[in-house]
Parts: sequence; structure tokens; C-alpha cells
Amino acid sequence: MRSPISLTPWVRRLLVANAVVYLLTITVFTGPWFLQLFAFDPAMALQRPWTLGTYMFLHGGFFHLAFNMLMLFFFGPAVEDWLGGTAFARYYLFCGLGGAALSFGFLLFSPVTMVIGASAAVFGVALAFAVRWPNTPIYIFPIPIPIKAFWLVIALATIDLTFALLQVQDGVAHLAHLGGFVFGLGYLRWGIGGTQRSAPTTYQEPVRVLAHPATVHDQEAKEPHQAPQRNRPSYDDVDKVLDKISATGIESLTVDERRLLDDMSQRLRRS
Repeated sequence: MRSPISLTPWVRRLLVANAVVYLLTITVFTGPWFLQLFAFDPAMALQRPWTLGTYMFLHGGFFHLAFNMLMLFFFGPAVEDWLGGTAFARYYLFCGLGGAALSFGFLLFSPVTMVIGASAAVFGVALAFAVRWPNTPIYIFPIPIPIKAFWLVIALATIDLTFALLQVQDGVAHLAHLGGFVFGLGYLRWGIGGTQRSAPTTYQEPVRVLAHPATVHDQEAKEPHQAPQRNRPSYDDVDKVLDKISATGIESLTVDERRLLDDMSQRLRRS
């Protein structure tokens, strides 16, 4: 069973890539030309199509980078475990492209400035977490009470929508955030099989800093009727699944095999 603070492969790669690019922008490529060349400017999208992807690896400052990477660190591993590595990377980039696409679309109605940052992609990852585990309690400093993942994402989307409609000039690409939400929702609606979306809504992995573990366990104890009754997995079955992962990767697992690993993980924690 994976450690609560360990990172999945694609989350680790994305964290490193964003950190390396940020270090380069403050040490080597410090001129404005670098930002102009790789940031997404809706007015220049046709002349610089590569910026549709490169913009999400640029950040305007340390706190901008830290906020996005913390969200990726907290939500990303669970979502990658759920989707599988290849699908997670595809989903991440798709949400990032959604941020650029919505910004480009609204250029027809209002001026949109240069867009940088991984916020659209990361907000899409947070949305996927909330879709898969909507009732997971999230603690946000300094709020003393937890917020369910579903309502946290609703609040973030509402704030971005309000600020975008009011055209608040705060230097934040609210349209890009909304693009990540919209494209992420579309991907989860049509890009993943319905069997995976209908899986139980209790977070099966050890809850990181996001939520107090006792809170989730108490919730499971109070709502035993919500978990479907299944045959207890055997160690032989688990060994076969682990052998399959070693041979062909976790993406090759079927829905039933992923569910079997979840059941065994829950069984080991309770014992």
C-alpha cells in the first residue's frame, strides 16, 4: 500500500517540471522575451500555437507556483491512482488546454491578457477528486471546520465565474480556471467509462493533509449501508493483479481488478 505522502509518477513529473521551469525563469531566462514567447496570449494564439501547452508551466511568482503545486500534490495522486497514469496525463493536459480555449473564446467579447500558470489543469484535477470522492472532508487553513470536496470545488468555480463576469482586474486568469473546470467536466462525463464513475464515493486511499483520517473513518462507520457488499478478496487474487501490474502497468487493470485492490487495501487498514 502506498505511503500517504508518496507521489504517483505523473504527479512527480509535473511537480518537477513546473519547479524547474520556474527556477529557469528567475535565474537564466529572466528577460521578458521568454514570457512573451511561451505564455498564452489569445490575440497571438494562431501565430504561436505551442503556447496552448507551454503556458501552463509558467508562473508569475513563487506563491502562484506554490498554490498550484500544493493543489496538485494534495489531489493529484488520488486522481492518478483512479484514472491510471496515461489517462491522468491526458486529462491534465486536456484541462490545461481548456483554460486556453475559454480564454481565446472570450477574446471576442472582452480583452483577455496574457495567461500563465497551471491553475486550469490543477483545478481540473481538483474537480476529478470531487467527482470521485465528493464527501471527503478538506481542511483549509485557517478555516477551523472541514469542507466537503464537492462544495469546495463548487465554491472555487463560483468565485471564478463571479470575478470573470464582473471583469475584476486582479491579475488572475479566472476564465482559464473556468476552462479547466468545463473541459474537465466534459472529459469525466464522456471520456471515462460509466462503471468507473459509479464507484463508491468514499476515499479509499490514506487521506493526506487534506483531511483528518479519523473523520473519513468515522464517516465510513456511520454509513456502512452505502458500501456495496462484495466477496472478500483473497491474497491469491491480489497476487495475480500485482503480477499483471508488473507485467503490463496499472493502466491495464479492469474495473473489477481496481475494485479488488481497493477492497484489499481497506481490509488491511481495518485489520
